[in-house]
Amino acid sequence: MAVKLNAQKREDLAKSTTTEIRKSGRIPAVVYGKDKDSKTVSVDSVDLVKTVRDEGRNAIISLQVEGGDTVEVMLHDYQIDPIKDDLLHADFYIVNMAEEMDVDVSVRLEGESKGEKEGGVLQQPFYEIQVRAKPKDIPEEIVVNVSDLDVNENLSISDLEVTGNYEFLDDPDTTIASVVPPTTEEDLDTETEEDENAEPEVIKEKSDSEEN
Repeated sequence: MAVKLNAQKREDLAKSTTTEIRKSGRIPAVVYGKDKDSKTVSVDSVDLVKTVRDEGRNAIISLQVEGGDTVEVMLHDYQIDPIKDDLLHADFYIVNMAEEMDVDVSVRLEGESKGEKEGGVLQQPFYEIQVRAKPKDIPEEIVVNVSDLDVNENLSISDLEVTGNYEFLDDPDTTIASVVPPTTEEDLDTETEEDENAEPEVIKEKSDSEEN
C-alpha cells in the first residue's frame, strides 16, 4: 500500500521564492515520468525524510498535489546540502503500477558467521543489488543470513533466495559476502620483510643532451 505525501504547486521558480520555500520547512521538487509532463511542486522536508526512513528508499508514494490529481511516484533522486546536511531538492518519478522497473535494493547481512567466530573477517563488497519487479513487488531490502559462512567461503547472488515476485539482474557470480582469514603476526612480519627488501626506486639523471 502506498504511503501518502502532500505536495503544493510551485509556479514561481524565482531563486528568491525557492529560498523562502526552504525557509518555511519545505523543499522544491519536480514530478515527471515517461510520456508525462513534468510538474514543479514543493513538499514538507520532515514528512519526506520520515517517509523514506519508515518506508524505505523504494517506497511507492501517493503524491497528492494541491488542486490536482494524486499520482503514484517513487523518490528518484535528491540533493543534500554538504555542510548543513539538509534536503535541498527532490525528484519524483511517476510509476506505472502495471509495468516492471529496474531499481537498486539495499543488502543487509544478518547473523554472525562461523568464520567470524573463528577469528575470520566478514566482508561485504556490495551494499545494493539491482532488482526488476513491478512497483508493488519491489522488496524494501534483501536480507542475507551469513550464519553458515565459514572462513574462505563466500555467498554470491546465485545463492540468494528470491522471496517475492522479483528477479536479480546482476551477474549471478557476484560476491555479496565473504569471510577471509584473520591477519596473523606472521603475515605482518612477511609484509614488513618484503617492504625492507624492496629495492629503492632509481631516479635516472638526465644526460646533457636531454637537458638541452
